[in-house]
Amino acid sequence: MGNLPAGVTSFVGRGQEIGEVRRLLGAARLVTLTGVGGVGKTRLAIETGTEVHTAFADGVWLADLAPVRQPELVAQAVVSALGIPDQSTKPPVEQLIDHLARRQALIVLDNCEHLAEACGVLADQLLRGCARVRVLATSRQVLGIAGEHVYQVPPLSVPDPDAPPPADVLDRYESVHLLVDRATAIKPGFAVSDANRAEVARLCARLDGIPLAIELAASRLRSLPLGEVVDRLEDRFALLTGGSPAALPRQRTLRALIDWSHELCSAEERLLWARLSVFAGGFDLAAAEGVCADDRLPRTRIVDLVDHLVAQSVVHTVEREGRVRYRMLETIREYGWERLAASDEHTALRTRHQEFFGEMAERIAATWYGPGQEEALARFRADHGNLAAALDWSISTGQAQQALSLVAALRYHWCADGFLSEGRRWLDRALDLPGPPPPERPTALWAVGWVMLQQGDCDGAEARLAECEKLATELGDEVALYMTLSLRGTAALFRGQLPEALDHFEAALAGLTATGHTGGIVFTDFQAAIAHAHASDDRAAETGERAIAISEQLGERWSRSYALYALGLYAWAHEELDSATALARAGLEIQRGFNDHVGTAVMIELLAWIAASKKEYVHAARLLGAIRSMWRATGTSLSAFGPHLSDHHTRCERQVLRALRADRWEAALGEGGRMDHDRAIAYALDGPTAVRPAVAPAAADNVLTRREREVAALVTEGLSNRQIAESLVLSPRTVEGHVERILAKLGFSSRAQVAAWMATSGGR
Repeated sequence: MGNLPAGVTSFVGRGQEIGEVRRLLGAARLVTLTGVGGVGKTRLAIETGTEVHTAFADGVWLADLAPVRQPELVAQAVVSALGIPDQSTKPPVEQLIDHLARRQALIVLDNCEHLAEACGVLADQLLRGCARVRVLATSRQVLGIAGEHVYQVPPLSVPDPDAPPPADVLDRYESVHLLVDRATAIKPGFAVSDANRAEVARLCARLDGIPLAIELAASRLRSLPLGEVVDRLEDRFALLTGGSPAALPRQRTLRALIDWSHELCSAEERLLWARLSVFAGGFDLAAAEGVCADDRLPRTRIVDLVDHLVAQSVVHTVEREGRVRYRMLETIREYGWERLAASDEHTALRTRHQEFFGEMAERIAATWYGPGQEEALARFRADHGNLAAALDWSISTGQAQQALSLVAALRYHWCADGFLSEGRRWLDRALDLPGPPPPERPTALWAVGWVMLQQGDCDGAEARLAECEKLATELGDEVALYMTLSLRGTAALFRGQLPEALDHFEAALAGLTATGHTGGIVFTDFQAAIAHAHASDDRAAETGERAIAISEQLGERWSRSYALYALGLYAWAHEELDSATALARAGLEIQRGFNDHVGTAVMIELLAWIAASKKEYVHAARLLGAIRSMWRATGTSLSAFGPHLSDHHTRCERQVLRALRADRWEAALGEGGRMDHDRAIAYALDGPTAVRPAVAPAAADNVLTRREREVAALVTEGLSNRQIAESLVLSPRTVEGHVERILAKLGFSSRAQVAAWMATSGGR
């Protein structure tokens, strides 16, 4: 559990350092890794986190704070990194403490130096409020709070340049090992020999064992012989120090090497380097082309230039959610940012960056009710840092129209992707900008109303929707007017006022139909179907089926999941239990592709009620336990979405508690409560058979071999056969055979059943 990235390149050395940091983490709850830029603080933190992850039952979580520019956004960045459902109205710090209070986790705060004070305050609050949490920070300066243990990350070990050891001994030095590792990746024939050992020793010693400096130098071996690289660096450093080799501090060593790398780049490469620094948290090729290309840097040149910068270790490739993206190490990005800030195109680049991501968001919003919704949200998540940077630029420069357009276009990122609290803050900031209301304001107003309703703030939402109705009428914005009516129906539904809700939905549907806004129609239809189901109105089936038909015609899935839920709710109310089960599971299966924690929770709620109606009481209790944890994680409750839901929940709990002994109720509730979000979905979809193995759990050790138990444990963590093979150093075919035997022995048909059984029946 956790989100530590897999290393793209091999990790060289640092065995002693990892051991020392592990010992510090055993004795202290806050450890800060300090050192010069490029010395490897981040990589050491990640590798240490990987080594100690088994000691933290609830995971090791990395929050990269490099893209964050405002101190007040530090806690929000950590909320996002931990994947905490951002549903509640609580401040981010409180959300973090609520989430982590009962958990045993290691939080890695990476790149804290530019926000050291804010990071120190947050770390102090977490440690005081969460007894089993530890913090590992990386920063060029200490955080300066009580209880902080500081570890100065040393450079890699280097040989004596004046008395280099034999070639077969030289590779034992970490700096030499790293140089050889990176050099052979681009020049396969490179090796340390008696002929070049002196030059290798001089190079590593002259670079002070700084990993980033060594990687940059190694990249030059693609086009220059080793001796020439060493001679050029010697000349450069002699110039900086007046000839004294001991006078150059490590900070200037790295700076001088980056300067040299910069000078060796072509003019186009240097220009692109500076322009790429405008991205926060990485970028893809389309973004690089869209933001960085102009008359000076043609779009057709970008792909080759990015490739050249990758070859020179200025840019690194990463894979995220199946997409190839690029990033620069923070030291490299800062170097480019300095040059961009000093140039006459800084403002133009920030504006182009804002325009690119604004257009991307508007394009997704305009086509949301169509195919590719999951992919669209994945794109938003990947570019979350860039979207925040674009919003900050437009708001800080007072561009109300651009700010409102972007923040409203991101409404599905906020509401369907689990970023409600952050979305509300950005929406409020944009709406507070002075000046006459631009045409984009009504959409932003109903978007913030939607966010507030999802958070359970009906009163606040009503105020924003009233303003939207007035302004939309003045501006003639019919879509905003009818979406406001639809959301007023949502507010009435959440208050339990079913007749009023249905009146609003009916009026909204009439207007949206007249304007031909099919997305608004399906959005309103599924909510009307839910209201009809609560009212035991036969129109629930007609409305829900219409929503599904429109959804299928459009090729969209998110609204369809809710329409299926509405039909399942109606079927359950009419005691059509098999139909209700199939419909609820179909809706939940779609929700797997989204990050909509509220949608997931209400659908699992419905499956718990159905299970109780079927007298599957242990299964219902497990689902109720999972739901309890899910609502706690979101920071909200079922009651926020209407008294009808909470009444059904209460009746279900009482029914199950009457049917089970108190100890069995508590045991089943606890089993469900220990499931994480994904396991809860898997269990709900597979039903009670997911924890009814063909063999008794107590006999599992006698049925599964040791290796099969290891494989089953990794299946439970959601790893693919290929990932399991890499973890256990096996071939994928071997792992495939183990999985087949596990399924056969336990009488299961899916990996999800294995995961659910392991989670709930003590299979490990």
